Amino acid sequence: MKTLVVEYLPRGERSHTRKLLEAFLDEVKGTEIEELDLCADVPELFLPERLGAYIYRDYLGEELSPGQVELMAKMDRMAAQLVGADAVVLATPMHNFSFPAVVKAWLDSVMLKGKTWDVSEAGFVGLMAGKRALLLMASGGIWEGDLAHMEHGQSLAKVEFGFLGYGPVDTVCANGMNLPGRDVGAVVAERCLTVREIARDWAG
Repeated sequence: MKTLVVEYLPRGERSHTRKLLEAFLDEVKGTEIEELDLCADVPELFLPERLGAYIYRDYLGEELSPGQVELMAKMDRMAAQLVGADAVVLATPMHNFSFPAVVKAWLDSVMLKGKTWDVSEAGFVGLMAGKRALLLMASGGIWEGDLAHMEHGQSLAKVEFGFLGYGPVDTVCANGMNLPGRDVGAVVAERCLTVREIARDWAG
């Protein structure tokens, strides 16, 4: 079994999300870990020429020029990384109610038609069925109850990974990290226990 760990942890050792990821890595057994650090290996964006190459190849079935192949090279590499793993862990903070731009760019990079999803007569088909996904996230606020409509991190992960066919899609969020009076250490410790339970379950 191989698990791809995709991390965007710009705060380094101060990151609450990092503590969740460390709990997972400390507990998980029986899987090869491949790590992708999005701070060091920044995903490409779908700027006009790259988007055109993607549509030309993956929607129209046309052969790309050498320059277009180069434009798609990093996206293809990151998509192949995801396809080659049996499970994926995404560790990221929440920025402004959702994923940081770098993380969304990674998702756009790996959600390629014909590689991780496709279309059949019955509609969209996720090609990653039978694989598991886990989101580890810390957020400054608590976006629940009357504020649930402002939460677009865990919810988006479930939509995006679910669209690709992953199941189950687990999410663990250490929330309220910036709230006055919040016992941050206790919250993180509690969430780490949940992460460890999921890691043990993954190991079977």
